[in-house]
Amino acid sequence: MNNVKPKLKKRRKKVCLFCEGKRPADFKDLSLVRKFMTDRGKIMPRRMSGCCARHQRLAAKIVKRARQIGLVPYTID
Repeated sequence: MNNVKPKLKKRRKKVCLFCEGKRPADFKDLSLVRKFMTDRGKIMPRRMSGCCARHQRLAAKIVKRARQIGLVPYTID
């Protein structure tokens, strides 16, 4: 057998949605809020969302505000 290591693909680093597009963070924009939530209703971690640390904290804030107002549910069954 050959002892050849398989080549690993280099992953492109995800670019922050807010830094790249200069998109304003608004909790009333439900399509934006849903991008930072999993299918179960949890806030997506930074490694999955691709946001920088500053904007990940902002994304968590807008998800929490949308939950409090009732625009998005806390959990999805």
